[in-house]
Amino acid sequence: MTQPTYHPYHLVEPSPWPYIGACGAFFTTVGGVMYFHYSQTWGLILGLITIVLTMVIWWRDVIREATYQGHHTLIVKQGLKYGMLLFIVSEVCLFFSFFWAFFHSSLVPTIEIGAVWPPRGIEPLDPFSIPLLNTAILVSSGATVTWAHHGIISGKRKEAIVSLALTVTLGIIFTALQAMEYFEAPFTISDSVYGSTFFMTTGAHGAHVLIGSSFLLVCLLRLINHQFTRHHHLGFEAAAWYWHFVDVVWLFLFIFMYWWGS
Repeated sequence: MTQPTYHPYHLVEPSPWPYIGACGAFFTTVGGVMYFHYSQTWGLILGLITIVLTMVIWWRDVIREATYQGHHTLIVKQGLKYGMLLFIVSEVCLFFSFFWAFFHSSLVPTIEIGAVWPPRGIEPLDPFSIPLLNTAILVSSGATVTWAHHGIISGKRKEAIVSLALTVTLGIIFTALQAMEYFEAPFTISDSVYGSTFFMTTGAHGAHVLIGSSFLLVCLLRLINHQFTRHHHLGFEAAAWYWHFVDVVWLFLFIFMYWWGS
């Protein structure tokens, strides 16, 4: 017989998904190294499949706890908000390190790269072609996700669904354009510190766009299934915060790496 609880906190039951997700991250990291050095993809594919499966099943469990079991009380939601904010702060620190490497190399270029920036032999991308288009797309997606939030809190469900679907579509278009830009780039990640900092930073941002798009896609499916109300839509709020963070990082990327750095 289950003992009754007399507190507002959610005591999570033992779950294998943190361990399995960590294993997936390990396989992905090792697999990425194996791919770069030995062109073997099996480790990377195994890691990515493990992470995707963990995301699907773990998110399903969290959605069930929040929507059907009623575990997400006000104090639990407050803790989840603090957790999401701290996660975004950690992401700020990650991109701060990338920008630190970029400015360290670009403000005082060493003689090994020709004492100029961009380094000698590097033909930078035109910032006013695909990067500018991607900037317009991502800024527009920030507006549409805000529109979706307004639709949810106003009780305009159809309007929220349309605007959120538009946000996900813009995220997918952004990713496709960046992939095309990578294929057409006249330099690679191994072309001096310029290529390393450029592809590491833009690649990390592209990965965050993919993650944010998946967050918003899950929110879209939950919205279609009537799982969000005016007062209970924390999952969407967290995804929207993350998406706005991705927007701001891209603005810094466009201004400094694409425009100023070229």
